[in-house]
Amino acid sequence: MDKANIPKVLIIAGSDSSGGAGVQADIKTCAAFGVYTSTAITAITAQNTVGVQDIMNVPPKLVREQIKSVLSDVGADVIKIGMLGDSDIIKAVAEEIEDSNAFIILDPVMVASTGSVLLEKGSIDCLKSNLLPLADLITPNVPEAELLTGNIINDVDDLVRSGEFLLSQNSYSALMKGGHLKGKSVFDVLVTNEGANIMSGPRLNSRHTHGTGCTLSSGIASCIALGASIEEAVISSREFVYEAIKSAPKLGQGNGPLNHGLVNTNSASSQPTDVNNPFSVLKSL
Repeated sequence: MDKANIPKVLIIAGSDSSGGAGVQADIKTCAAFGVYTSTAITAITAQNTVGVQDIMNVPPKLVREQIKSVLSDVGADVIKIGMLGDSDIIKAVAEEIEDSNAFIILDPVMVASTGSVLLEKGSIDCLKSNLLPLADLITPNVPEAELLTGNIINDVDDLVRSGEFLLSQNSYSALMKGGHLKGKSVFDVLVTNEGANIMSGPRLNSRHTHGTGCTLSSGIASCIALGASIEEAVISSREFVYEAIKSAPKLGQGNGPLNHGLVNTNSASSQPTDVNNPFSVLKSL
């Protein structure tokens, strides 16, 4: 591959000291897909598989300077936004990326898988007014979607309606993640102006799901940077997350991390297909 054309993703998110979520999961996921990653750190957390012990937000000026430094030199094909912490950081990020030509993915990280709050409640309206209109794709889970829309989400139909609401707020597309809904299958809904694409897969009985949201959105970012459509990117990233959970290293006493070291896309075409992968669209993993 021509070095000048190497796919590039800028991750704007917080640091997870345990390595299972945040920028650590993002970098590992992008590397698995063969994509170059740069970062702008928004917060430093002390956390592990059982909880978040402490959080320190990075000063907005420094967040802003990190973004400037990357975009003015390395550049980015895709910008993926995760944990932001507070309103001042949200505004700084929005101002620095609003003129970017990069595809923007907003993963509205609000609560960690362990239950710890990662975004001040008063900052939700700021995120909706400043970043939602800039997003080409937003990827909320059920609790996040409920906070963003004011809806109660109990089933797939609620996911569709909530996604349509987010599109009415000027987001280009929404991946409504249904992992928090009960059932033997996991349903995600990709809502665009062309309609709703409902995707399903078997639910894995595992506690090792720390960082699934970060991993999914970074996988999507990687695939889009590689030239995939939004739908193709979502399908490939869902499959990646499924395999990463299934082969998790089983670390920690709580919600353990995924196995991010699955794919080298440069050699994927020469690898055999996993016949045990239950998804209808298969990728070499």
